[in-house]
Amino acid sequence: MKHTILVVEDEKGIRETVAVFLKNQGYEVIETVDGMEGLEKMKEHKIHLVIADVMMPKMDGLTMVMRLRETDDVPVIFLSAKSEDIDKITGLNLGADDYVTKPFEPMELIARVNSNIRRYDQILKLKGGNVEENSHKLIVGGLELDTFTKEVSVNGRTIRLTAKEFAILQLLMEYPGRVYSAEEIYEAVWKEEAVNTETIMVHVRKLREKIEVNPKHPEYLKVVWGIGYKIERK
Repeated sequence: MKHTILVVEDEKGIRETVAVFLKNQGYEVIETVDGMEGLEKMKEHKIHLVIADVMMPKMDGLTMVMRLRETDDVPVIFLSAKSEDIDKITGLNLGADDYVTKPFEPMELIARVNSNIRRYDQILKLKGGNVEENSHKLIVGGLELDTFTKEVSVNGRTIRLTAKEFAILQLLMEYPGRVYSAEEIYEAVWKEEAVNTETIMVHVRKLREKIEVNPKHPEYLKVVWGIGYKIERK
């Protein structure tokens, strides 16, 4: 399922920068300039996460989220130039799920987005909510992974993977197009804090040798230099 994120930010430069990074991660993005317009977009589209500035004209982010929480529990990440604890507490008490202070590193925001999206999907599944369930087979072009039988094939040819290689490939195939940093992959697969991620590079190289026809010119498993790894959408 492709997730849609609503970005509510009146500063054009920040809004467009956030949108570019989100799109590079494979997300659909809807941009608005104030809370009033943001609430209207919520009525028109299925939104999976909201990124909202706190201070905006017409309707600020705090008011928007108060109204949003009357009908919707979609995750909200606040952006604000204010760093005082009282502002953070106010925002979270009003219903925000996370809080990022300007100026921020784009990849820090992306990490927060990915984390909140995964948590929201898990909650919806537990509630039996309206979230598209993947079948036990993940298919990207000629690459196929079966989560039940733990089998992987490329163009009908069975590929033998180690448990860690399988887990890495499954993570990347669940959201084709989304870029995962080495730290995110390590923490998701090894279930511990990423201290040294060199092993990810080794595992990715071995994966490529197994699933790619030409590992030097990969069709599926791509590196996004300086950011991480992804499975190319087909």
